[in-house]
Amino acid sequence: MNTTISTTRPGRPYQHPPSPTLETRAPARNVGLVDRLALRLGVALVAWSRRPRLLDDRDERARRVRAAQATERRERSMQRAALLTLPPR
Repeated sequence: MNTTISTTRPGRPYQHPPSPTLETRAPARNVGLVDRLALRLGVALVAWSRRPRLLDDRDERARRVRAAQATERRERSMQRAALLTLPPR
């Protein structure tokens, strides 16, 4: 004798509950003009907040390039002076 309880009877396939039809689902919400404007304003504010805080102008970039070149010249002159003054190996 079979002691297990079967949820379906032999020869009868299990049927899933019916899916909701279009009539029983909640109707889709139409997006109004105010909602679309609010979305665009929100996206514009996010994009605006992610902009670079300070823009590098040409003078600032030129100053940084001149400073880097001056540092490189100083390092090269110190290395040259060290090579000329240190005893040979």
